Amino acid sequence: MIEGKKRMDHEIEPQTSVVYLQVANADDSLVKADIGHFGCIHYKRRCKIRAPCCDEIFYCRHCHNEAKNSLDIEPLHRHDVPRHEVRKVVICSVCDTEQDVQQNCINCGVCMGNYFCQKCKFFDDDVSKNQYHCDECGICRTGGEENFFHCEKCGCCYTKSIKDTHVCVERAMHHDCPICSEFLFDTLKDLTILPCGHTMHLDCLKEMKQHHRYSCPVCSKSICDLSDVWKKLDHEVEVTPMPQSYLNKMVWILCNDCEKISRVQFHIVGHKCEKCRSYNTRQIRGDTSSSSYTSSVSEEVVH
Repeated sequence: MIEGKKRMDHEIEPQTSVVYLQVANADDSLVKADIGHFGCIHYKRRCKIRAPCCDEIFYCRHCHNEAKNSLDIEPLHRHDVPRHEVRKVVICSVCDTEQDVQQNCINCGVCMGNYFCQKCKFFDDDVSKNQYHCDECGICRTGGEENFFHCEKCGCCYTKSIKDTHVCVERAMHHDCPICSEFLFDTLKDLTILPCGHTMHLDCLKEMKQHHRYSCPVCSKSICDLSDVWKKLDHEVEVTPMPQSYLNKMVWILCNDCEKISRVQFHIVGHKCEKCRSYNTRQIRGDTSSSSYTSSVSEEVVH
């Protein structure tokens, strides 16, 4: 019901919680001035890594993954670098000495990155992103540790502004984005948490809005307050009479928002939930006179 009412889209603004939560990455503009000396488009640093999977040298794991997952590579040979297995780095800006992972070169003493994480084998010269390591996540993130908390049930760090209001979903970040199918946990893109607790890319949510979709692609709950839309649908139902043969037709519906099952009168415009007054519903079966039907449907939906 929600996706089909395009004439009302310009009046709707989803109230979602934006989480600027990323695996630590660098903005391209930060490295342009020094790209000839050190760093890549992902990080500003004075070292390269030797990938333990293929024994080849790259500026960072993202450079490796982009190269090794390109269309030029045979599908069976495509792979990502096992980030925590990196054991060697190559100093590229000064002396080109290969050595164990550490912040300063053992040969020339150059600092390979002002931010350094021994656990992640991660270097970055741009500390303005306020990188920090989360032991529970097992990776480095940006934004400042003081601004985030780790939710054990969701299995990820969230901004403290939603600590007391977010809906927990078991391992919410350890899934693919329901729109683009990219794994969310270590994505470099901005994420957003929907009111139902499910997570997706912020850009994917914006694209979803452009296609007039205002329900969660995972659980179908409304992603914003649609009460004004429901009022307009009330009016449409009122001014749209049904043929005589449908006047007494009753159907069973399940509300996607409050999950209540109701028996309502059939109408071509939509079916309104008796509990929360939402039209974000779906018909689950036609009418029946069996007294045991309600309980059997409830068990079917719950389990």
